[in-house]
Amino acid sequence: EDDVAKMTSKIDTATAKSAELKEQVMALESELASLAKEQAEMDKIRLDTSADYTVAKKDLELGLGGLRKALRLLRDYYGGAALIQDDKFGAFMQQPAAPEHHGKSAGAGSSIIGILEVCESDFASNLAKEEQEEADAASTYDKVTQENKITMATKEQDVKY
Repeated sequence: EDDVAKMTSKIDTATAKSAELKEQVMALESELASLAKEQAEMDKIRLDTSADYTVAKKDLELGLGGLRKALRLLRDYYGGAALIQDDKFGAFMQQPAAPEHHGKSAGAGSSIIGILEVCESDFASNLAKEEQEEADAASTYDKVTQENKITMATKEQDVKY
């Protein structure tokens, strides 16, 4: 009877331990599924933000390029084109005489150039901001993804054993 009681006790202990382990495995599998779902959502968000960044960067670079061209043209016009007006090149690059009624409005030109310079500065700072935000987002994503991979590998090993 003692042997039967001992064996029954061992069986009960093993059954309880088995039930506890099954419960732990179910919890780990649930955590793994949740982690996989979170990673999939994070992947989608990262793709979306990366695509948004690509579009914003392209737009900002195009705008910045256009502003710089406009500034260069206006500076050449209002500041005088030194190459064209230089005496050494006069024989090669002669401009027709400007009409009598035409006159450069330096005050208006400097105002326009000033406004465009502010716009250029804003575009450049916005581009730098976008690039920094993208770099930060990519870094954070890579870090969290690596942590998730480690966590998943650990939990998968726990499920096996």
